[in-house]
Amino acid sequence: MSVLDLARPEIRAMQPYSSARMEASGGRVLLNANESAWAPPGDDALGCNRYPDPQPQALVDALAALYGVRPGQLLVGRGSDEAIDLLVRAFCRAGRDAIAIQPPTFGMYAVSARVQDAGVLEVPLAADFTLDVDAVLAAVTPAVKLVFVCTPNNPTGQPVPLRDVERLARELAGRALLVVDEAYIEFAEAVSANSLLNRYDHVAVLRTLSKAWALAGARIGCLLAHEDVIGLLRRIMAPYPLPRPCVALALEALSPQGQVEARAHVAIVRAERDRMARALAGMPGVREVLPSQANFLAVRFDDAGATYRRLLGAGIVVRDVQRYLQLGDALRITIGTAEENERVLAVLKNPAMDSRGFSEGPAIGTHA
Repeated sequence: MSVLDLARPEIRAMQPYSSARMEASGGRVLLNANESAWAPPGDDALGCNRYPDPQPQALVDALAALYGVRPGQLLVGRGSDEAIDLLVRAFCRAGRDAIAIQPPTFGMYAVSARVQDAGVLEVPLAADFTLDVDAVLAAVTPAVKLVFVCTPNNPTGQPVPLRDVERLARELAGRALLVVDEAYIEFAEAVSANSLLNRYDHVAVLRTLSKAWALAGARIGCLLAHEDVIGLLRRIMAPYPLPRPCVALALEALSPQGQVEARAHVAIVRAERDRMARALAGMPGVREVLPSQANFLAVRFDDAGATYRRLLGAGIVVRDVQRYLQLGDALRITIGTAEENERVLAVLKNPAMDSRGFSEGPAIGTHA
């Protein structure tokens, strides 16, 4: 059975849009795309008057080398969100097919499914926020075409062991595409599921440059998957998804010096995450700090709402995750610089601190 047998037959049969950049390349006088012949002010040789390559070869090659896959196994797009949306549209027929998720987890899986009018099968994580493989496998019905697994999970931070991911892959063969979201894996002590790609054609892996590579504003992410899946998604992808300035930033980040800097920042985040977890666990009003291998901590409070407002009043924005299943008393706190983290601790330690970073009583200095 081909992995494409799981996809929508009308997508497999459709004639994709053929862009000007796809139809012809290599010329020096470009008169086939109705572009301006003049670069805009401040272009700095980027050539933004011309449409970008649909899949810039230099970026594809750099990402393939980084992730240890063949260039044909990689699709680069606008963050992981675009790949999630493309997968749902390619594999789920409206009103008939479904995805499976394990809440609490990243919300875009369900959003993309509902936009497509696909069903959302929820198999909650266990009480300790671990993934129950048996429960997932027992719940998957013939309507489920995509099973999303987030590792480390957002918003809880725990990874899924690779042995559990591979068991899902074995058991889902011929039934569903297993999509492993590794947006935070650089911060974890874990082996990527990309090691499974050459053995299971129905496994796909989501990666992003938004977190560890500091390019959230550039919107660069990718899907690692079998060549047939990549080819299918290219049929329905926007013709020019990657702006030239964003590609240039990504290539700079992936340069040898950029990789050194990124890994240094990841090491700082890991150390600060462990320090913050220890410090928060001893704070008044903190019930629990969930173990995390991501770049954030999910923290349970006696009064999460009041804590959120107190931090916001001090100019600190954290994520309110009280609406998530099993997290009705929790906030998610991203690990920042040492100074930013100290400010969080200072505000939590001193409820009277105002928005300027000082208490209303005797003066207490903080790291601003």
